[in-house]
Amino acid sequence: MKIAIVTDAWYPQINGVVNTLVHTVRCLRRQNHSVQVIAPEQFRTIPCPTYPEIHLAVDVWTVGKRLEQQSPDAVHIATEGPLGFAARRWCLARSFPFTTAYMTRFPEYIAMRFGLPPDLLTGCFRRFHGPSSGVMVSTVSLRDELASKGFRNLKLWSRGVDTELFAPGSADALEAPRPRFLYVGRVAVEKNIEAFLRLDLPGSKIVTGAGPSLDHLRASYPDALFTGAKRGEELAAIYASCDVFVFPSCTDTFGVVMLEAAACGLPVAAFPVQGPLDVVRNGMTGVLDRDLGRACIEALAIDSEACRAHALSFSWDACTEQFLDNLALEDGAAVLCGRRASQGSDGTRTGRASCL
Repeated sequence: MKIAIVTDAWYPQINGVVNTLVHTVRCLRRQNHSVQVIAPEQFRTIPCPTYPEIHLAVDVWTVGKRLEQQSPDAVHIATEGPLGFAARRWCLARSFPFTTAYMTRFPEYIAMRFGLPPDLLTGCFRRFHGPSSGVMVSTVSLRDELASKGFRNLKLWSRGVDTELFAPGSADALEAPRPRFLYVGRVAVEKNIEAFLRLDLPGSKIVTGAGPSLDHLRASYPDALFTGAKRGEELAAIYASCDVFVFPSCTDTFGVVMLEAAACGLPVAAFPVQGPLDVVRNGMTGVLDRDLGRACIEALAIDSEACRAHALSFSWDACTEQFLDNLALEDGAAVLCGRRASQGSDGTRTGRASCL
């Protein structure tokens, strides 16, 4: 199958959206699907206001030409940015079915940064996703929340973790007193990192990641260790060198970093909000508490082997099968169990396994 994925989030960004798309594309190609990714690196870009590390495409009028050249069987729009809007406009003009994903709480993020009413912004995003044949969401709780706000055609698309890369390790990648409490992710206001850094905890607080709040937090919390952005084996080694993973965000739709931490044997300490409630087994793989400091201390007693076992149940292959099941084909046929209808040389329709 020929699949076009349009996203405003791609390399060199490091975040859950990019991580999810990279693994999905890798799995799809391994199953012999032809995948075209339309991303900002292919366009002229400008820095995103208040977040210059993110670059936004400006010459988006070429999106349609790229889609026409590929002639895809299915179009998936991953983000509600300039490229996403351009792809949506192309699909609507041609009555071409498409799917979308609600991967980031942009209404809340924009409201935090610019002081706009979240409800007004939610209405704008609901209109963006309105024509979608399937709005993919990562958890049941997010699906139910969006349904209560008038979103339609909601479909589950979970997340996975690379359990070979992220695994318990023996080498110590850090020089810091124990116990070590770790945050990994974007260093930005919406991640609520100060709720973690303000805590009175024994040992060390470690922040791994980059973002617009990094300089401010470094200056405000000199006792914390800021490693900057890490990826691959370096990131896995940092996870494996710590004792508790702290997830202070109250606005994430999932939180893949919690799975990465669990795969390395780290229990999670977090607030009892959407994201952690869907990923963490409270009392078994982490502690959820409105008192984040108490959650951090109690998480020290969680069994690391239970955390690892929990992470092993999340497979990128299974997530990719969900993605395929949710796609809408140009001819209106459904993708079921990784199979699609294809046309034989005699014009008849035949079933063909496209991902074996």
